[in-house]
Amino acid sequence: MKEQKQQPYQNEELLIGRNPISEALSAGRPIIKVMIAKGKPSGAAVEIAAKAKKAGVPVQEVERKKLDYMTAGAAHQGVAALCAVKDYASVEDILALAAERQEAPFLIILDEIEDPHNLGAVIRTAECAGAHGVIIKKRRSAGLTYTAYKASAGALEYLPVARVTNIADTLDELKEQNIWVYGADMNGEDYCRTDFSGGVALVIGNEGKGLSRLVREKCDVIVSLPLKGRINSLNASVAAGILMYKVAEKR
Repeated sequence: MKEQKQQPYQNEELLIGRNPISEALSAGRPIIKVMIAKGKPSGAAVEIAAKAKKAGVPVQEVERKKLDYMTAGAAHQGVAALCAVKDYASVEDILALAAERQEAPFLIILDEIEDPHNLGAVIRTAECAGAHGVIIKKRRSAGLTYTAYKASAGALEYLPVARVTNIADTLDELKEQNIWVYGADMNGEDYCRTDFSGGVALVIGNEGKGLSRLVREKCDVIVSLPLKGRINSLNASVAAGILMYKVAEKR
């Protein structure tokens, strides 16, 4: 028997075609990104791109062959959209949850984490460690796809996730509310000697590049995990988990 290939994105919330995507945008459905085939777009595709940008949804130009592959050859009309499996919260929602619990805010901020498995794993640990929410970036970041949802092992049902345009600006707003920002990066102070009391925003960088320059500059403290082996970095979700429980220990 010939083995059947697993269809790409079969478990993702993937919308295809102009009308379904246009209606989803009009209805305010949470969309991670809109993908439009490269080349001269149709009038309808241009309208969808404009509507997406107005709604703050990233628009990405991709090769038509990629859309063919993603949609398993369906009639996508040159447009596809990857949708979130759960509505995004706002940063204000996360802070309100902390106030409701009468606890100092504890937020996890992901600076361009691209792997949905890492995103889901961070959400799972954050919920277990007592964090009030996770903040991710709209562009160049994994979103709340089915893969991230599955990796969260159900934690996404209980932990709000907000999506922002600019991480650096968000850090400035949090600092104005007396929340200290701790960035995880190399060449920082030993995390075991760090005082994590009070309001905490823990920032985890990209899997390969780490924290972006501007985000690193916005951090009040850079903390590092001691590495005893020959490899000079940890998986982002593992590092996040160790640091989250160190924060929890101080609360």
